[in-house]
Amino acid sequence: MSFAPLPSVPAASVPADALVLDVREDDEWAAGRVEGALHVPMSDFVARFAEVGEQLAEHGRAYVMCRVGGRSAQVTQYLVQQGYDAVNVDGGMLAWEGAGRPVVADNGPGFVA
Repeated sequence: MSFAPLPSVPAASVPADALVLDVREDDEWAAGRVEGALHVPMSDFVARFAEVGEQLAEHGRAYVMCRVGGRSAQVTQYLVQQGYDAVNVDGGMLAWEGAGRPVVADNGPGFVA
C-alpha cells in the first residue's frame, strides 16, 4: 500500500493571512510564536478537535507548525485523513525564524524555544 506524500510548504511560503496551527506545548508557545496563530498543543489536540474543525471551516487551509516539523507532520497527517486541507510547515518554527518571519511573545519579540 502506498501513501500520498504529506503536503508541506517552506516557512517562507506561508501566506501572511494564513491560519497557522501551532501544536507545540505551552512553554514553547510562551517563548515565541507566529502572531495570530491558533495554539492547540498536540497533547490536547483530540480533546480540542472540534475547535480546530471550526477554524478550518472558516479559513479553509491550516498550516501546521511545531518546533522542527515532527509533531506537526503527525497532526497534518491526521487532519488530511479526516478530509481537511492541511499542510505541514517544513522545519517548523526554527525554519520560520530562519526565514526572517516575525516571532512574537506576550511582551514583544519572541524566540524559538
